[in-house]
Amino acid sequence: MFRARPRRARRSRYRVSHRLTRSVPAAVIAVLLLGIVVAATLTYKRFDDFMTATTGHHINAIGEIAQVVEPSPGTIAYKLKHGQRVNVLLLGRGGYENDAPYLTDSIMAVSIDPVTNRVMMLSIPRDLVVHMNLQSDSSRIWTNKINAAYEVPYTSIICCVAKQYTGINGGGLAAEHEVGKVTGLTFDRYIAIDFVAFRDMVNALGGVDVCLSTNLDDNTYPNYNNGYRPIHFKAGCQHLNGEQALEVARSRHAIQPEQSSDFGRAKRQQDIMQAIKKKATTVNGFAKAPQLLSALQKNINTDMTLSDMKAIFDWGKNLPDSAIIRIALTSPSPSAAGNLLDGGSCGMGAVSQLCADDPTFSMIRRYVASVFIDPKTLGEKAPVQFANGSTNFAGLDDRVTTMLDPIGLQLNDPVAHRASSQTLILDYSGGQFPLTTKWLQGFFGGRVVAATPTNPAPARGQQTYGIVVVLGHDFALRFLGE
Repeated sequence: MFRARPRRARRSRYRVSHRLTRSVPAAVIAVLLLGIVVAATLTYKRFDDFMTATTGHHINAIGEIAQVVEPSPGTIAYKLKHGQRVNVLLLGRGGYENDAPYLTDSIMAVSIDPVTNRVMMLSIPRDLVVHMNLQSDSSRIWTNKINAAYEVPYTSIICCVAKQYTGINGGGLAAEHEVGKVTGLTFDRYIAIDFVAFRDMVNALGGVDVCLSTNLDDNTYPNYNNGYRPIHFKAGCQHLNGEQALEVARSRHAIQPEQSSDFGRAKRQQDIMQAIKKKATTVNGFAKAPQLLSALQKNINTDMTLSDMKAIFDWGKNLPDSAIIRIALTSPSPSAAGNLLDGGSCGMGAVSQLCADDPTFSMIRRYVASVFIDPKTLGEKAPVQFANGSTNFAGLDDRVTTMLDPIGLQLNDPVAHRASSQTLILDYSGGQFPLTTKWLQGFFGGRVVAATPTNPAPARGQQTYGIVVVLGHDFALRFLGE
C-alpha cells in the first residue's frame, strides 16, 4: 500500500565533498595498501609473505609479469585498459578484539569508471535488512542485517552454507552476493580489514594530524569488554595516534549535534582519510612500508592478486579528489532528509534496523547505475529544482534532492507543488540544456513541458528558470517499489 510520510526538516547544505560514507577506515586501508605494495622497495620474499598471509596464495612471479605486459580478459588490469567498469567491495570488521569479530560494521562499494576517470564510493549501512540466500538450498531465505553476510562461512549462524561461500574467501564472496543484490553491482574483488589493522597502520605512520570543527564528546563509545567508555576531543587541530584516530572515526553518539549526525561522522572520516593519504605518500611514509605491511598482514583478507593491486594503483595514483563521487544509502533523521532508506521494522523484531523504501531494491540499483553522469551533461550546469507533486509522499522532493546532490547536478532547494498524477519536466530555458533534460527524463520518466514564468503557474518558492522536475504520483510509486 502507498505509504504517507511526514515532511522532514530541510537537510543541511554541506558541500558535496563532505558527503562521505561511514566506512572510510576500510577505504583508507585499501587505498593505502595498493600504494604501499606497489611503490615500496621490498624483497620478493617480503611481498610473497604478505600476499600469502592476505590471500592464501604465493606470488606467481611469471604469471604476474605476464599480466602486467598483456593482462588476460576479465582481469582488473584488462578492464581498466579497455574502458570497462571495475567494482571492489571494501569491508571493515571488528576483528578478534570485538565480541562479533566477523560482523562488517563498514561496507563500501567502490566502482571505477575508466571512461570518465571517476570513482564512486558508496556506503551501505550495516543495519540494512536483506533476505539472504546463501545456503545450498537457494530457496531458503535467511533474514538478517547485511553486516552478517561475511560471517556466514566462519560461524554456525546458519546451516548448509552453499559451497561457493565456504573457504578462505567465503565471507567476502557471500558479502559480494548480498551487496550485489542491493546495488546491482557485480564485484571483481573484495578487501576485508579489521580495526586492529587500522589502528596499527596509523601508529606505523607515526600518527596523523586531524582538525575538528567542534569538540567531540561521546560518553558511550564501545570499549573492548562489551561495555562503554567516554572519549573527549577538543576542537582544533591535533595529532592522533592509532587508537585516537579509530575513536574519532567510529564515534556515533557524540553529544554535539554537529558530530553525531551522519554528515559530522562523514566529515571526520574524510579528514582522517586525507591525513593518512598525505602522511603515507611522503618520502617518510614510503620508508615505513615494511612496518605498514607488518601492521596489515595479519588482519586483512582479500582475493586480489598483486597485478590487480598494481593495476588499480597505476590507474588511480594521480586521481584528484574531485574525481571521487562519495554517496551513501541513508534514512531520514531530524537533521537530514535521507534518501533511499527508512526506519521502522522489516523483519528483525525490535533491534536497530533499516529498511529499503523499495523492498525490491530496484530504485537503489537504478540510482547506482546512474551515478556516472556524462561529463558533457554536467558541463551544461543546468539549474535544477525538484518539486513534490505527490500529495501522499510528504518529503519526496527532499529525499530526491539529497539522493542526487552528490553526483554533480546543480540543485536548488526543493519545494512543494500542487498535486500531479504524472511526473513533469518543466523546461524554462527554451531548450538551453538538452543533455540535462534528456538525462532527467530518462531517470524520472514523465513528459517535458516548455514552460514560461507564468505558464504553468509556478508553485510557491519555485524557480522559473532552468529546469524544474515535478515529481508526480507515478514516480512516488516507483520510488517505493509499489
